Amino acid sequence: MMIGKTERGCMCMKINQNIKKHARIEMIPLIDVVFLLLVFFIYAMLSMVIHKGIPVDLPYAESALNDKKEYISLVVTKEGKIYLDKRQVSLSELKGLLIKERNNNPYLKVFITGDKKAYYERIVEVLDVVRISGLTKVSLETEFKGET
Repeated sequence: MMIGKTERGCMCMKINQNIKKHARIEMIPLIDVVFLLLVFFIYAMLSMVIHKGIPVDLPYAESALNDKKEYISLVVTKEGKIYLDKRQVSLSELKGLLIKERNNNPYLKVFITGDKKAYYERIVEVLDVVRISGLTKVSLETEFKGET
């Protein structure tokens, strides 16, 4: 900055225009964008959750538990069809497939999901095949019936 007299005699201030301005990244909008991306990806992943079964209307039980680590999902629909991990099988095929799975992992759990309108006899047949194949950790899947 320089102070000097002009031709007219008034005092003026001369300001240097050579001030370097540095680029600055604003953090708050960046944090907002990162947060929105995180929320988007969380919702996207939740919508892509793969269910290991066929949609059925489960019966209710007050003592229902959710213990699914390593397991096989067997589904019996109200029409009596049997699905092993989304693949339709017959009772005779089921036995061979379960024996093969038991040989790979003898501690494997089996969850039988039966539609509440499925015939009891069909579910008992499936349970019988599971036990004959040597798998002993068997559970019937239900929905939790809370206090209403």
